Amino acid sequence: MILIADSGSTKTDWRIIDHENNVQQAKTIGLNPYFQDSDSIANELRQNLLPSIVGEVTEIYFYGTGCAGEEPCAIVRRGLQAVFPTAHHIEVDSDMLGAARGLCGHQAGIACILGTGSNNCLYDGKNIADKIPSFGFWLGDEGSGGHLGKKAVLAFLHKEMPTDLAEKFAKRYGLTREIVLENAYKKPFPNRYFASFSKFLFDNRNHPFAYQLVYDAFGEFLDKYVAKLPNYNQHKIHFVGSVAFYYNDILRRVAADKGMTIGHIMETPIAGLTLYHKEKG
Repeated sequence: MILIADSGSTKTDWRIIDHENNVQQAKTIGLNPYFQDSDSIANELRQNLLPSIVGEVTEIYFYGTGCAGEEPCAIVRRGLQAVFPTAHHIEVDSDMLGAARGLCGHQAGIACILGTGSNNCLYDGKNIADKIPSFGFWLGDEGSGGHLGKKAVLAFLHKEMPTDLAEKFAKRYGLTREIVLENAYKKPFPNRYFASFSKFLFDNRNHPFAYQLVYDAFGEFLDKYVAKLPNYNQHKIHFVGSVAFYYNDILRRVAADKGMTIGHIMETPIAGLTLYHKEKG
């Protein structure tokens, strides 16, 4: 059997392909080698994944947040090997490669992530050929949920938000400078905190101010990352992630205005990853 995983910050989507090409699914918490060691990963898998599997797992393809570099990947690999000793082939790769394979399959293209954070790459049909580095929430993540939320909060605090929208924002969140600073600098995961405000923009996306804010953020992402990739205008640009999925109408408009061609937009890559590995097999 083949086991495939798409692991994010909070959850992991699993697909199990048996010898007759039937597909089953399961979920566990997110598995990140920066926050969990091999033993804790193995314990989670034994408790919440292993009961869903009947038969011997021979191949594993794990794509996850934090899986960049040999040591983080080795932490996940050891956890998987401890639970599935019959697996003779275990690949652990980045969520970006998982997004690219899920979006593009075996065809070359540009793959982008627009979720809580953002990322990009040029994909050759099997591996990442090039990418413009993103530097995380504080120094990058343009176009992401965290970026959109941060722009909304700052517009409100700086009194740049129109009065009618600002009144809605104040009533909904009751924000003060002190609350924002505590969540930004003292509490963990500021990206998730600010990403929660992107829902306000979505709910009010027909308001000219909210629409323009989102439009400009997507434009910034496309200019800063996609337009710098080699021969970007010769490829379709594919997206995965909740922000891309729910704001797909605005995203398509921005790309069209820049003369870019958008292909697939998916909320998660797991269905495409399953197809990729079924075809590969």
